[in-house]
Amino acid sequence: MNFSEVFRHTNQLCRVSPDGKCLATCVQYRLVVRNINTLQILHLYTCLDQIAHVEWSSDSQFILCAMYKRGLVQVWSLEQPDWHCKIDEGSAGLVSSRWSPDGRHVLNTTEFHLRVTVWSLCSKSVSYIKYPKACQKGLDFSRDGRYMALAERRDCKDHISVFVCEDWQLLRHFETDTQDLSGVEWSPNGCVLAVWDSCLEYKVLLYSLDGRLLSTYSAYGWSLGIKSIAWSPSSQFLAIGSYDEKVRILNHITWKKLTEFEHPVSISDSRAVVYREMERRAVAGSDDLSIHHQIPAGTSLFSTQSKYEICELPIYVPIVKPDPDRANPKIGVSTMAFSSDSRYLATKNDNMPNNVWVWDMQRLCLLAVLEQRAPVRCFQWDPRRPRLALCTGSTKVFLWSPGGCLSVQVPAEGSFQVLSLSWHCGGDSLILLSKEHLCLCYVEAGRCVGVGVRYPSR
Repeated sequence: MNFSEVFRHTNQLCRVSPDGKCLATCVQYRLVVRNINTLQILHLYTCLDQIAHVEWSSDSQFILCAMYKRGLVQVWSLEQPDWHCKIDEGSAGLVSSRWSPDGRHVLNTTEFHLRVTVWSLCSKSVSYIKYPKACQKGLDFSRDGRYMALAERRDCKDHISVFVCEDWQLLRHFETDTQDLSGVEWSPNGCVLAVWDSCLEYKVLLYSLDGRLLSTYSAYGWSLGIKSIAWSPSSQFLAIGSYDEKVRILNHITWKKLTEFEHPVSISDSRAVVYREMERRAVAGSDDLSIHHQIPAGTSLFSTQSKYEICELPIYVPIVKPDPDRANPKIGVSTMAFSSDSRYLATKNDNMPNNVWVWDMQRLCLLAVLEQRAPVRCFQWDPRRPRLALCTGSTKVFLWSPGGCLSVQVPAEGSFQVLSLSWHCGGDSLILLSKEHLCLCYVEAGRCVGVGVRYPSR
């Protein structure tokens, strides 16, 4: 694995263009666009204030920079560097800004969620959508970019409006059976819209494109219900993470529960492999990333570049006891992500902050648990391969694949603490972010899939 030189950034604002050719970073009020291969600066733009949000258009031709405190949005063109657009929401203020799927309209949400303003870069026309609801995820576009679902609050009741993105005409409008709608999300195939209630009411509703209620799911009736939702890329599974520390999987045929995954304190399932991050000093004459422990019988060493060991079962998972008097208690499944082939599901249970759990969606069982020395801050799947990258705020980046685990030290000057990471769309590199700096980690596809300690043959 190789690493690039280090560059500055602010507010974790670093985005790869959808075509994978450019890297945009923000430093205070400056927007820097680099060639992803050479990291040479292609464009340097100066905004009117410190940038709070940056986003590429879908065709990688434009970049949106939002300055929420000023209520401003500036749009820059890569093809025509002299062209730029400024959108001023004035006294209405600005709390969020994003592109439409066609990359030619900007959607701004004003303060207090009074309205969503749709600005056209082509015709310079403006459209207004009233009553958007302030919630966790109140707006979502279908994957093909044809439709937009918007959560609304009218007359103290929750509604959904479905718009056609081509002309922003209203296609469907219907009331939802929710007490306090928390979010909406399209299935990847665009056929089903998932709507879920607040954490105080365990309820997931599934609607078709024409507004028909397909199914309603509720696991239990007591408070603190749904904490997270994730669709599989194949649209076959809907994973529901709950405050009771379980993940429930719904199937796409009957929308009934297929299975549920628990996060037990004691792991004894022989089908699962528990990897524990170890801090060991390299012996003289060996690689700093070598393993210096005995590998259990039945395992083989694919590469010596690792700092994980396989634990003998049963193993007890460290738990952080949540404070019931604090808001948003650290308990329950807050983060879930499916691999690109829908074969694996990675989860994090908040009161077990140092662990990432990997589930096999074909056999519907626990496959692996990664126990880190520090709380896991971020994890993300390779968009091309079943390979999971994660970070813990340490100076290392960690990788898991069906072949094993790998721990790699970031060889940057000073202390480069990896606070977040993201994959390049080609899956051949990782963007690593510390508090004020970033670097690229280049991953060799042939070597990294299955680097580290391998599973016992089954």
